[in-house]
Amino acid sequence: MGGGLIPEPLRRLPWRMLLPLALLNLFGSTVLWSAAGGRMWPWAIMHMVHFAVFLAMAVVLARLPQHLFKQVAYPLYGVLIVLLVLVEAIGKVGGGSQRWLNLGFMTLQPSELMKPVIVLVMARFYDSLPPAMTQSWRALVPAGALLAVPAALVMLQPDLGTALAICFGAVVVVFLAGVPIWWFIGGGAAAAVIAPLAFFFALHDYQRKRVLVFLDPEADMLGSGYHITQSKIAIGSGGIFGKGLGNGSQSHLQYLPESHTDFVFATMAEEWGLLGGIFVIAVFLLVFRWGMGIAQRAPDRFSRLLAAGLTTTMFFYFAINMSMVMGLAPVVGIPLPFMSHGGSSLMTNMLCIGTIMAVDRWSRVGR
Repeated sequence: MGGGLIPEPLRRLPWRMLLPLALLNLFGSTVLWSAAGGRMWPWAIMHMVHFAVFLAMAVVLARLPQHLFKQVAYPLYGVLIVLLVLVEAIGKVGGGSQRWLNLGFMTLQPSELMKPVIVLVMARFYDSLPPAMTQSWRALVPAGALLAVPAALVMLQPDLGTALAICFGAVVVVFLAGVPIWWFIGGGAAAAVIAPLAFFFALHDYQRKRVLVFLDPEADMLGSGYHITQSKIAIGSGGIFGKGLGNGSQSHLQYLPESHTDFVFATMAEEWGLLGGIFVIAVFLLVFRWGMGIAQRAPDRFSRLLAAGLTTTMFFYFAINMSMVMGLAPVVGIPLPFMSHGGSSLMTNMLCIGTIMAVDRWSRVGR
């Protein structure tokens, strides 16, 4: 980047990560353009606009000092808990779930914002915890309570995928904070015992059906197994080089459900083939490597936990969506970051990017 023509804050941005990320967003907009039958409206144009707006937000976020993140952690958590309660009381219903608040000028999904905020709160909690207490119950019980409240409220919506994402980011921070490993072994054993009971008594009928479909999608190919079956057909038919832009039969003939959101990777793979898939995966791996590298270089415990937790939160989005569209995991309604249409998901991931950039700046110029 050239000299005095570009302000110092812009020169210091991680362009080696941001430029491939922008290309991925542009690629996603191209896929959405094709999914809409060669029209920019409504998906492709809004995808690009959302990225530009949230990128600016991330750049601003990257300039904030560390003490401000610490100060707002618990207040933000409290505000989101209130919003999640309001979702249960007056929330907007869509697709059989009650997840949104209509604010007039926009529709907000508070559970999406809880994904980065729960990581922020956990990092704040363990940063304030004396190292000697990390091995005691005081390192786990308060953190468990901080996690249980939003996870339970999101499960009530019901939104299993988002609840799992919230839990995943929080558990990663707990693990990296250095709590005893046997707690995780015990938790895993308890989960193995509870899982069958939860399957029969805690999950909704449609959630149980998704698990059964994952185990045997061919059992009801025209019913509950339709999504996974059509997705695998779309991915497989793309071959190495794909059918070409605008030539995907599964999405254009409307065989593939949610071709612009949850199953956008299948839409892409049919038209761009294996080569398109390699590009998408390569950009994500670059982003994850960048995020974990910043976590390793972080100047203190709070920064390290924050960067690592947010990076693994984005990884959870990516891993579950990719597994879902290929039939390796049940369908849980998690979009593919930076490619799926949807402002709430993109905002969440750009919040993660902006906060990790802030940690990177703290490492270089102080807190």
